[in-house]
Amino acid sequence: MRVALLGPVAWRTPPVHYGPWELITSLLAEGLTARGIEVTLFATLDSVTKATLDGVCPSGYEDTPEIDGRVWEALHVAYALERSGDFDLVHNHLDWLPLAFSAHCKAPMLTTVHGFSGPNILPAYRRGRSHYVSISDADRSPDLDYLATVYHGVDLEGLPFDPVGGDGLVAFGRIHPDKGTHTAIEIARRAGRRLTLCGIVQDQRYFAEQVEPHIDGDRVVYLGSVGPTQRAAILGGSAALLHPILFAEPFGLSVVESMICGTPVVAYRKGSMPEVVDEGLTGRLADDVDQAVAAVADVVRLDRSACRARARSRFGADRMVEDYLAIYRELVD
Repeated sequence: MRVALLGPVAWRTPPVHYGPWELITSLLAEGLTARGIEVTLFATLDSVTKATLDGVCPSGYEDTPEIDGRVWEALHVAYALERSGDFDLVHNHLDWLPLAFSAHCKAPMLTTVHGFSGPNILPAYRRGRSHYVSISDADRSPDLDYLATVYHGVDLEGLPFDPVGGDGLVAFGRIHPDKGTHTAIEIARRAGRRLTLCGIVQDQRYFAEQVEPHIDGDRVVYLGSVGPTQRAAILGGSAALLHPILFAEPFGLSVVESMICGTPVVAYRKGSMPEVVDEGLTGRLADDVDQAVAAVADVVRLDRSACRARARSRFGADRMVEDYLAIYRELVD
Protein backbone atom coordinates (compact mmCIF):
# COMPACT_ATOMS: atom_id res chain seq x y z
CA MET A 1 0.00 0.00 0.00
CA ARG A 2 1.33 3.44 -0.95
CA VAL A 3 0.12 6.22 1.34
CA ALA A 4 0.70 9.95 1.09
CA LEU A 5 0.47 11.82 4.38
CA LEU A 6 -0.31 15.46 3.60
CA GLY A 7 0.96 17.23 6.70
CA PRO A 8 0.80 20.84 7.83
CA VAL A 9 3.70 23.22 7.27
CA ALA A 10 3.29 25.67 10.15
CA TRP A 11 6.06 23.85 12.01
CA ARG A 12 8.60 21.14 11.33
CA THR A 13 7.44 17.49 11.55
CA PRO A 14 7.87 16.40 14.29
CA PRO A 15 7.77 19.80 16.00
CA VAL A 16 10.70 21.00 18.06
CA HIS A 17 8.36 22.42 20.71
CA TYR A 18 4.78 23.31 19.64
CA GLY A 19 2.81 21.77 16.77
CA PRO A 20 0.10 19.25 17.73
CA TRP A 21 -1.00 18.46 14.16
CA GLU A 22 2.62 17.96 13.13
CA LEU A 23 3.18 15.68 16.11
CA ILE A 24 0.28 13.40 15.24
CA THR A 25 1.28 13.29 11.57
CA SER A 26 4.81 12.33 12.59
CA LEU A 27 3.72 9.54 14.91
CA LEU A 28 1.48 8.17 12.20
CA ALA A 29 4.21 8.33 9.54
CA GLU A 30 6.72 6.51 11.74
CA GLY A 31 4.21 3.91 12.91
CA LEU A 32 3.03 3.08 9.39
CA THR A 33 6.59 2.90 8.07
CA ALA A 34 7.53 0.50 10.87
CA ARG A 35 4.69 -1.76 9.72
CA GLY A 36 6.03 -1.94 6.18
CA ILE A 37 3.65 0.60 4.61
CA GLU A 38 5.18 2.68 1.80
CA VAL A 39 4.69 6.19 3.20
CA THR A 40 5.55 9.53 1.64
CA LEU A 41 5.33 12.42 4.08
CA PHE A 42 4.58 15.79 2.51
CA ALA A 43 5.88 18.27 5.08
CA THR A 44 8.52 20.96 5.51
CA LEU A 45 11.83 19.96 3.98
CA ASP A 46 13.62 20.19 7.34
CA SER A 47 11.32 17.51 8.77
CA VAL A 48 12.76 14.29 10.22
CA THR A 49 11.19 10.95 9.28
CA LYS A 50 11.93 7.34 8.34
CA ALA A 51 9.28 7.66 5.64
CA THR A 52 10.05 9.23 2.27
CA LEU A 53 10.08 13.01 2.75
CA ASP A 54 8.78 15.24 -0.02
CA GLY A 55 7.51 18.76 -0.35
CA VAL A 56 8.40 22.30 -1.39
CA CYS A 57 8.28 24.39 1.81
CA PRO A 58 11.80 24.74 3.25
CA SER A 59 10.76 25.23 6.89
CA GLY A 60 7.75 26.01 9.05
CA TYR A 61 6.19 29.39 8.36
CA GLU A 62 5.61 30.02 12.07
CA ASP A 63 9.36 29.75 12.62
CA THR A 64 10.44 31.60 9.47
CA PRO A 65 9.16 35.20 9.19
CA GLU A 66 10.06 35.53 5.51
CA ILE A 67 7.78 32.60 4.59
CA ASP A 68 4.17 33.62 3.92
CA GLY A 69 1.99 30.79 5.24
CA ARG A 70 -0.85 31.46 2.79
CA VAL A 71 1.45 31.19 -0.20
CA TRP A 72 3.45 28.20 0.90
CA GLU A 73 0.47 26.19 2.13
CA ALA A 74 -1.08 26.63 -1.33
CA LEU A 75 2.16 25.59 -3.06
CA HIS A 76 2.50 22.65 -0.68
CA VAL A 77 -1.02 21.37 -1.39
CA ALA A 78 -0.70 21.90 -5.14
CA TYR A 79 2.54 19.92 -5.26
CA ALA A 80 1.17 17.03 -3.21
CA LEU A 81 -2.02 16.75 -5.25
CA GLU A 82 0.02 16.87 -8.46
CA ARG A 83 1.73 13.71 -7.21
CA SER A 84 -1.47 12.08 -5.87
CA GLY A 85 -1.66 9.59 -8.74
CA ASP A 86 1.45 7.87 -7.34
CA PHE A 87 -0.45 6.68 -4.26
CA ASP A 88 -3.30 4.41 -3.23
CA LEU A 89 -4.52 6.91 -0.65
CA VAL A 90 -3.93 10.52 0.38
CA HIS A 91 -4.41 11.20 4.09
CA ASN A 92 -4.95 14.91 4.67
CA HIS A 93 -3.93 16.50 7.99
CA LEU A 94 -3.98 20.07 6.65
CA ASP A 95 -7.52 21.22 7.43
CA TRP A 96 -9.75 22.70 4.71
CA LEU A 97 -7.33 23.88 2.00
CA PRO A 98 -6.74 20.47 0.32
CA LEU A 99 -10.50 19.92 0.33
CA ALA A 100 -10.99 22.97 -1.88
CA PHE A 101 -8.90 21.22 -4.55
CA SER A 102 -9.86 17.62 -3.75
CA ALA A 103 -11.50 17.17 -7.17
CA HIS A 104 -7.93 17.20 -8.55
CA CYS A 105 -6.80 14.39 -6.25
CA LYS A 106 -6.20 11.21 -8.26
CA ALA A 107 -6.47 8.86 -5.26
CA PRO A 108 -9.06 8.48 -2.52
CA MET A 109 -8.67 11.20 0.11
CA LEU A 110 -9.10 10.74 3.85
CA THR A 111 -9.19 13.84 6.04
CA THR A 112 -8.61 13.87 9.77
CA VAL A 113 -10.57 16.80 11.14
CA HIS A 114 -8.23 18.15 13.82
CA GLY A 115 -10.79 20.73 14.89
CA PHE A 116 -12.96 23.37 13.25
CA SER A 117 -11.56 26.90 13.50
CA GLY A 118 -15.05 28.24 12.83
CA PRO A 119 -18.28 27.63 10.90
CA ASN A 120 -17.00 29.64 7.92
CA ILE A 121 -14.75 26.78 6.81
CA LEU A 122 -17.56 24.21 6.69
CA PRO A 123 -18.39 24.81 3.00
CA ALA A 124 -14.96 23.40 2.08
CA TYR A 125 -15.72 20.28 4.11
CA ARG A 126 -19.23 19.88 2.69
CA ARG A 127 -17.99 20.22 -0.89
CA GLY A 128 -14.77 18.27 -0.48
CA ARG A 129 -14.32 14.89 -2.15
CA SER A 130 -12.98 13.21 0.94
CA HIS A 131 -13.80 10.70 3.64
CA TYR A 132 -13.68 12.10 7.18
CA VAL A 133 -12.36 10.94 10.55
CA SER A 134 -13.08 12.83 13.76
CA ILE A 135 -10.67 12.97 16.70
CA SER A 136 -13.53 12.84 19.21
CA ASP A 137 -17.25 12.24 19.02
CA ALA A 138 -17.81 15.67 20.56
CA ASP A 139 -16.04 17.39 17.66
CA ARG A 140 -18.30 16.01 14.94
CA SER A 141 -20.30 18.35 12.72
CA PRO A 142 -23.86 17.28 11.88
CA ASP A 143 -23.16 18.48 8.33
CA LEU A 144 -20.61 15.72 7.66
CA ASP A 145 -20.55 11.95 7.46
CA TYR A 146 -17.67 10.24 9.25
CA LEU A 147 -16.05 6.87 8.76
CA ALA A 148 -14.86 6.67 12.36
CA THR A 149 -13.56 8.48 15.41
CA VAL A 150 -9.86 7.89 15.99
CA TYR A 151 -8.49 9.30 19.24
CA HIS A 152 -4.99 10.72 19.03
CA GLY A 153 -2.16 8.55 20.26
CA VAL A 154 1.11 9.66 21.84
CA ASP A 155 4.63 8.30 22.23
CA LEU A 156 4.36 6.26 25.41
CA GLU A 157 8.11 5.79 25.77
CA GLY A 158 8.67 9.53 25.63
CA LEU A 159 6.38 10.08 28.62
CA PRO A 160 7.95 8.24 31.58
CA PHE A 161 5.98 7.53 34.73
CA ASP A 162 6.56 9.68 37.78
CA PRO A 163 5.09 7.79 40.74
CA VAL A 164 5.46 10.72 43.16
CA GLY A 165 4.69 13.85 41.17
CA GLY A 166 5.01 17.10 43.09
CA ASP A 167 3.08 19.70 45.06
CA GLY A 168 2.53 22.21 42.26
CA LEU A 169 -0.03 22.40 39.49
CA VAL A 170 0.61 22.87 35.79
CA ALA A 171 -1.36 24.39 32.90
CA PHE A 172 -0.03 23.29 29.54
CA GLY A 173 -1.12 24.77 26.22
CA ARG A 174 -1.28 27.90 24.12
CA ILE A 175 -1.86 31.11 26.09
CA HIS A 176 -5.26 32.13 24.80
CA PRO A 177 -8.67 32.91 26.31
CA ASP A 178 -10.01 29.62 24.89
CA LYS A 179 -7.60 27.69 27.10
CA GLY A 180 -8.63 29.58 30.24
CA THR A 181 -5.10 30.40 31.37
CA HIS A 182 -6.36 33.17 33.65
CA THR A 183 -8.85 30.72 35.16
CA ALA A 184 -6.06 28.24 35.88
CA ILE A 185 -4.23 30.99 37.77
CA GLU A 186 -7.33 31.64 39.88
CA ILE A 187 -7.89 27.95 40.59
CA ALA A 188 -4.29 27.46 41.69
CA ARG A 189 -4.42 30.55 43.90
CA ARG A 190 -7.57 29.39 45.66
CA ALA A 191 -6.23 25.85 45.97
CA GLY A 192 -3.11 27.23 47.65
CA ARG A 193 -0.72 25.67 45.16
CA ARG A 194 2.07 26.89 42.92
CA LEU A 195 1.28 26.99 39.20
CA THR A 196 3.62 26.44 36.25
CA LEU A 197 2.43 27.73 32.87
CA CYS A 198 3.81 26.31 29.62
CA GLY A 199 2.84 27.20 26.05
CA ILE A 200 3.17 29.64 23.21
CA VAL A 201 1.54 33.06 23.59
CA GLN A 202 -1.17 33.08 20.95
CA ASP A 203 -2.97 36.22 22.16
CA GLN A 204 -0.49 38.92 23.16
CA ARG A 205 -3.07 41.32 24.57
CA TYR A 206 -4.69 38.61 26.68
CA PHE A 207 -1.26 37.57 27.97
CA ALA A 208 -0.29 41.15 28.84
CA GLU A 209 -3.56 42.01 30.60
CA GLN A 210 -4.73 38.81 32.28
CA VAL A 211 -1.74 36.50 32.62
CA GLU A 212 1.56 38.35 32.82
CA PRO A 213 0.63 40.50 35.85
CA HIS A 214 0.29 37.31 37.92
CA ILE A 215 3.64 35.82 36.90
CA ASP A 216 5.98 36.37 39.84
CA GLY A 217 8.47 33.51 39.41
CA ASP A 218 7.27 32.00 42.67
CA ARG A 219 3.54 31.23 42.93
CA VAL A 220 3.06 31.55 39.16
CA VAL A 221 5.93 30.59 36.84
CA TYR A 222 5.90 30.86 33.04
CA LEU A 223 8.36 28.67 31.11
CA GLY A 224 7.28 29.47 27.56
CA SER A 225 6.88 26.75 24.94
CA VAL A 226 8.87 23.70 26.02
CA GLY A 227 10.12 20.71 24.04
CA PRO A 228 9.25 17.02 24.46
CA THR A 229 11.88 16.11 27.08
CA GLN A 230 11.19 19.09 29.31
CA ARG A 231 7.46 18.64 28.82
CA ALA A 232 7.49 15.11 30.23
CA ALA A 233 9.52 16.19 33.27
CA ILE A 234 7.18 19.12 34.01
CA LEU A 235 3.98 17.12 33.57
CA GLY A 236 5.22 14.13 35.55
CA GLY A 237 6.59 16.32 38.33
CA SER A 238 3.24 18.00 39.02
CA ALA A 239 0.39 17.12 41.34
CA ALA A 240 -2.26 17.76 38.68
CA LEU A 241 -2.84 19.40 35.30
CA LEU A 242 -5.38 22.21 35.12
CA HIS A 243 -7.38 22.42 31.89
CA PRO A 244 -10.20 24.95 32.51
CA ILE A 245 -11.09 25.42 28.85
CA LEU A 246 -13.64 27.99 27.71
CA PHE A 247 -14.32 26.33 24.35
CA ALA A 248 -15.27 22.90 23.04
CA GLU A 249 -11.83 21.23 23.09
CA PRO A 250 -11.56 18.86 20.08
CA PHE A 251 -9.20 16.48 21.90
CA GLY A 252 -6.51 17.82 24.27
CA LEU A 253 -3.07 16.27 23.75
CA SER A 254 -1.58 17.78 26.91
CA VAL A 255 -4.36 16.15 28.96
CA VAL A 256 -3.42 12.71 27.64
CA GLU A 257 0.32 13.33 28.00
CA SER A 258 -0.18 14.34 31.62
CA MET A 259 -2.23 11.25 32.47
CA ILE A 260 0.36 8.96 30.87
CA CYS A 261 3.02 10.50 33.13
CA GLY A 262 0.74 9.56 36.04
CA THR A 263 -0.46 13.10 36.69
CA PRO A 264 -4.26 13.36 36.90
CA VAL A 265 -6.28 16.17 35.34
CA VAL A 266 -8.84 18.73 36.46
CA ALA A 267 -10.68 19.80 33.32
CA TYR A 268 -13.80 21.76 32.54
CA ARG A 269 -16.65 19.63 31.23
CA LYS A 270 -16.51 20.92 27.66
CA GLY A 271 -15.94 19.39 24.24
CA SER A 272 -14.08 16.09 24.31
CA MET A 273 -13.13 16.17 27.98
CA PRO A 274 -15.88 13.74 29.12
CA GLU A 275 -14.57 11.29 26.48
CA VAL A 276 -10.89 11.68 27.32
CA VAL A 277 -10.96 11.94 31.13
CA ASP A 278 -12.11 8.88 33.09
CA GLU A 279 -13.87 10.45 36.05
CA GLY A 280 -12.29 9.42 39.34
CA LEU A 281 -9.54 7.41 37.65
CA THR A 282 -7.52 9.78 35.46
CA GLY A 283 -9.00 13.02 36.71
CA ARG A 284 -12.07 15.05 37.61
CA LEU A 285 -14.42 17.20 35.55
CA ALA A 286 -15.69 20.56 36.77
CA ASP A 287 -18.08 23.23 35.58
CA ASP A 288 -16.68 26.30 37.37
CA VAL A 289 -13.87 27.57 39.56
CA ASP A 290 -15.45 26.41 42.81
CA GLN A 291 -15.81 22.85 41.55
CA ALA A 292 -12.30 22.89 40.10
CA VAL A 293 -10.76 24.00 43.40
CA ALA A 294 -12.56 21.16 45.19
CA ALA A 295 -11.49 18.75 42.44
CA VAL A 296 -7.82 19.61 42.97
CA ALA A 297 -8.07 18.32 46.53
CA ASP A 298 -9.61 15.09 45.19
CA VAL A 299 -7.30 14.32 42.26
CA VAL A 300 -4.08 14.60 44.23
CA ARG A 301 -5.27 11.50 46.12
CA LEU A 302 -5.85 9.43 42.98
CA ASP A 303 -3.65 6.41 42.24
CA ARG A 304 -1.03 7.69 39.79
CA SER A 305 -0.15 4.20 38.55
CA ALA A 306 -3.81 3.47 37.77
CA CYS A 307 -4.07 6.84 36.01
CA ARG A 308 -1.10 5.96 33.82
CA ALA A 309 -2.30 2.42 33.08
CA ARG A 310 -5.70 3.62 31.92
CA ALA A 311 -4.25 6.35 29.72
CA ARG A 312 -1.70 3.99 28.18
CA SER A 313 -4.41 1.50 27.28
CA ARG A 314 -6.44 4.16 25.47
CA PHE A 315 -4.02 6.64 23.96
CA GLY A 316 -0.88 4.91 22.73
CA ALA A 317 0.46 5.74 19.26
CA ASP A 318 0.36 2.05 18.27
CA ARG A 319 -3.40 1.92 18.82
CA MET A 320 -3.86 5.06 16.72
CA VAL A 321 -1.76 3.65 13.88
CA GLU A 322 -3.71 0.37 13.87
CA ASP A 323 -7.01 2.25 13.82
CA TYR A 324 -5.94 4.26 10.79
CA LEU A 325 -4.47 1.24 9.05
CA ALA A 326 -7.83 -0.55 9.30
CA ILE A 327 -9.51 2.47 7.69
CA TYR A 328 -6.87 2.60 4.93
CA ARG A 329 -7.43 -1.05 4.07
CA GLU A 330 -11.19 -0.53 3.93
CA LEU A 331 -10.84 2.42 1.57
CA VAL A 332 -8.20 0.86 -0.68
CA ASP A 333 -9.89 -2.54 -0.87
